[in-house]
Amino acid sequence: MLNLYQIQFFISLLIDHEQIVTVLTIVVIFFAVLLILGVRKSYKLRKENERLDKLSEKLAKEEEEYKDFTDGHMYQ
Repeated sequence: MLNLYQIQFFISLLIDHEQIVTVLTIVVIFFAVLLILGVRKSYKLRKENERLDKLSEKLAKEEEEYKDFTDGHMYQ
């Protein structure tokens, strides 16, 4: 039966340490790009939300006066 050291030796022959470092580097870069894109999207959404809030406040302050639409009609 194989002991633990022989199994580790066979595994080390199959997977090199450089391969592990390469794969981990690729994974870190991938998740870093996802994080950067997420932060960028969050920033853009926050700016858009602030712009829409200002527009909403502006429209709420502008109260439209009631216009009598019956002047041009012959209701009398």
